[in-house]
Amino acid sequence: MSSTHAPAATSRREQILKEAARLFAERGFHGVGVDEIGAAVGISGPGLYRHFAGKDAMLAELLVGISERLLDGGRIRAASGGDTPAAVLDALIDGHIDFALDDRPLITVHDRELDRLREADRKRVRRLQREYVELWVQVVREVYPASAEADARASVHAVFGLLNSTPHLSRPGALPGRTEMSALLHRLARGAFAALARDAGAASGVGAMGDARATGGARHGAAALSAPSDTSGQPH
Repeated sequence: MSSTHAPAATSRREQILKEAARLFAERGFHGVGVDEIGAAVGISGPGLYRHFAGKDAMLAELLVGISERLLDGGRIRAASGGDTPAAVLDALIDGHIDFALDDRPLITVHDRELDRLREADRKRVRRLQREYVELWVQVVREVYPASAEADARASVHAVFGLLNSTPHLSRPGALPGRTEMSALLHRLARGAFAALARDAGAASGVGAMGDARATGGARHGAAALSAPSDTSGQPH
């Protein structure tokens, strides 16, 4: 890392991954060739092999990498997000919203291509995702201590589905400006979590109809980048 060439190499590598994610999302993993990815970053297809062994290696780095980034970022926010559990929850929501708005192709690639990873890489992704979900569950239960653990975990899955639905709103004009969309997603996520207080008989600060609408929207969102529901009750 001390080499003066490291920043440029990292920048090119990240550029390749960004274009690979975009192309995989648009055309599917098998619909994209190495030459096309190379052309998108201005180098020959064979030149990509100086950075990656092939498309499979790019896909693995994309999906393992985003799972690691989400977990690491979540841990940082949990440790420094604020003086109260509610402030930490807000920080977690904001961090995931940044991902959902800025890395929409990765959500699509994850949904469509995760099963193409080698078993070891796929298991690693699932493990990282489960840890990320459990981090959220712990914070949510601190904010809503009367909620059952199963309900808190279900609400985290639902909120991930809500936030990760952004790739499905790609029609021009479907999304408001980034600032407005970020604020809207935050309100919707908070409304969904507030349903826990209502269900526990506590004052939620949000009307019952508002809770129902927010929770319903979350259940219908894409549940990308949360761990699989078939592993000990953990997310996709």
